[in-house]
Amino acid sequence: MLILCAILSILILGFVFIFVWILRTVFKGNKNNLSTNNSSNMKTTNKSGDFTQSITFKGFIIAFLMLILLIPQGMILGLIKERKQRSAKTIEKINEKWGSDQVIAGPILSIPYTEKKTNIEMLKSSDEKYKKQETITYEDHELNITPDELTIRVDLHPEEKYYGIYKAILYQSIISMKGNFNKINTENYKDCDFKWEEAYITIGLSDLKGIGNQIDFKVGEERIIAEANNVCNGCSDKQLVIALSNIKELNEDVLFFESELNLNGSGSLNFIPMGKSTQVEIVGNWGTPNFTGGFSPESVVEKDYFSAKWSVLNFNRNIPDTWIDTNTIDIEETSFGVNLIEPVNHYQQNERAAKYAFIFIALTFVVFIFVELLTKKQIHPVQYLLIGIALILFYSLLLSLSEQINFSIAYLISSIVTIGLISVYAQSIFKDKKQTGILSSLLILSYLFFYIILQQEDFALLMGSVGLFIILGIIMFVSKKIDFYKRDELND
Repeated sequence: MLILCAILSILILGFVFIFVWILRTVFKGNKNNLSTNNSSNMKTTNKSGDFTQSITFKGFIIAFLMLILLIPQGMILGLIKERKQRSAKTIEKINEKWGSDQVIAGPILSIPYTEKKTNIEMLKSSDEKYKKQETITYEDHELNITPDELTIRVDLHPEEKYYGIYKAILYQSIISMKGNFNKINTENYKDCDFKWEEAYITIGLSDLKGIGNQIDFKVGEERIIAEANNVCNGCSDKQLVIALSNIKELNEDVLFFESELNLNGSGSLNFIPMGKSTQVEIVGNWGTPNFTGGFSPESVVEKDYFSAKWSVLNFNRNIPDTWIDTNTIDIEETSFGVNLIEPVNHYQQNERAAKYAFIFIALTFVVFIFVELLTKKQIHPVQYLLIGIALILFYSLLLSLSEQINFSIAYLISSIVTIGLISVYAQSIFKDKKQTGILSSLLILSYLFFYIILQQEDFALLMGSVGLFIILGIIMFVSKKIDFYKRDELND
């Protein structure tokens, strides 16, 4: 940040010095010929002397041209949005073939049981006496139990995949999980007949297409192959099911489990902390992770590596330890994980650049106006319009090039072409290499200043506001050297 501030200071100082150089050069060159120029200007302007030749009128015309140029600026912003949406749709197609954003919930132990309910009613008989009538009914339910302890370790391997000019961030992951289900107190279910032979464990996944291996789930000493099924216990719509036909009753012993899952996905990987105590650790070779969700991890982020560790307890989440049948709580609200993002992609940079277009055009026009006033060179409004169109086309060129090559290189090429075109055009107007060189230097400093702003994610607004405020101060300082009323009188 200190280096960027230093560069910004150098750019602003360069702007100041060039403006001072313009003042000294022009005023020194025109000092001895001021009276003759005034008389000649009056002779020439009196021939057509009217308000249309005044500086005030030209200022209105240039302001109107700047408003007109807002139309192509809006078209450029619309084009960027359209290309961004097309990129998102293309990336979505790539993700559908590989695996979408993954959210993992579980494991959850589900035990079917039959509950015996006895209903007692007092019925009035024909002899006006009340008799007790007992009705027995049986209801089928499922008891869902979360792990007592859950530990998850993830080795994440992201990679970039291209489809034409579009890029998607995909990943392969190795997910190791282990933990245990604690003993349940059957005293709370005295009138319930648990069907232990029908018990099963479920793991919820948002996209089963991303599974890359056959999953062996070890429960106690037994290894069971997981299968995909659609069951409804409130965990997830898509689930892996591990049938537990040979487990012992949980009132006798703790049930331990462990498993390893190869999972493909794209964009993000998130977990729902189902355990009463949940530990999740993710390590990966990616330099710009974004940790999402309602829990903050202990993390280490380096250039091409990151690690993050979450520790969540049951009172940190709104998920019950047990529930009957379908859980009505939105468990996804407690999810957390990592999002593999690019801090500033080229569409964001293009959009931010286009938003500065009006200010950039205004600054360039101001520079031309001051050169025109100080050098007595007349610039036609049509010429201002052509310069403005050249500045707008810079953003179209930048967008098209940044889709093919690195944004920095695209910005360099686009700015060189634009500055070169405007400089050659300015030379044909001013017929003075020194003035054209000064103008080109100001354009170079301006493009360099805006490039630094575009590269910033957190300090862009601050640097842009401070820089533009200083530039405005410089322009105000230079403008006080010019007597606009006197020049209007000379033109009239």
